[in-house]
Amino acid sequence: MTLSAIAEGRRWNRASDLLWDHWHSGRRLEELPSDVRPQTRGEGYAIQSRLESRSRGPLFGWKIAATSVAGQKHINVDGPLAGRLLREKVFASGAELPFGANHMKVAEAEFAFRLGRDLPPRSEPYSVDEVLAAVETLHPAIEIPDSRYDDFTLVGGPQLIADNACAHLFVLGDAAPACWRDVDLVEHRVTGTVAGGAVHEGKGANVLGDPRVALAWLANELSGLAITLAANQVVTTGTCLVPLPIAAGSRVVMDFGAFGKVTAQLGA
Repeated sequence: MTLSAIAEGRRWNRASDLLWDHWHSGRRLEELPSDVRPQTRGEGYAIQSRLESRSRGPLFGWKIAATSVAGQKHINVDGPLAGRLLREKVFASGAELPFGANHMKVAEAEFAFRLGRDLPPRSEPYSVDEVLAAVETLHPAIEIPDSRYDDFTLVGGPQLIADNACAHLFVLGDAAPACWRDVDLVEHRVTGTVAGGAVHEGKGANVLGDPRVALAWLANELSGLAITLAANQVVTTGTCLVPLPIAAGSRVVMDFGAFGKVTAQLGA
């Protein structure tokens, strides 16, 4: 390894240390200091990759942020972003989640896919059909995102990627019936409520036009980074309805119809 590569690695370690400390202390920063601030998506992913060595278990899976044009405009990026799901941040449906110093204060309803076999890096892009053939199960899911920045809409894509694409907590529901493969996920209706409030409705078309397309995007994003999307990992593909405001003590229910419900209780 060259001296420049060693120096760069130290920079990314410092950036990761800062983001990790803010994540777990509930503090915010305006942006990363200029000497450790990523300028490209690749540099952002290099910082993000350091999270895995801090986790207490093997990587649980991946998330996709900014899967709608509106979402991309809101955070001033020009495409989706990938983040890591850390095992200790994942809960089963019905669990009580710590609310803590959550800054974003929203819950998202998402289609999640569990892989049945590896999709290793390769020179040619994976097609949607190839990626779906590697899927074992579909699950309803809830993501509770958060950011370590004061205003995550201002820092840009590389810094958001470094910040794990706003990953925080994740709730995985039971596997849907196998007939999901015969259902048009684009038009599949999903509803969400928080604390018995108004029912909000969305559908799969809100996720890059189709959650299956979003899944293929993730496989190809990782392939371009020389990362294998591994068997048994879960990919959650982005919110299919408007993020719902939450507070400490909220109960969240996301109903995916024939695919089942997923719920979460936010601690007081």
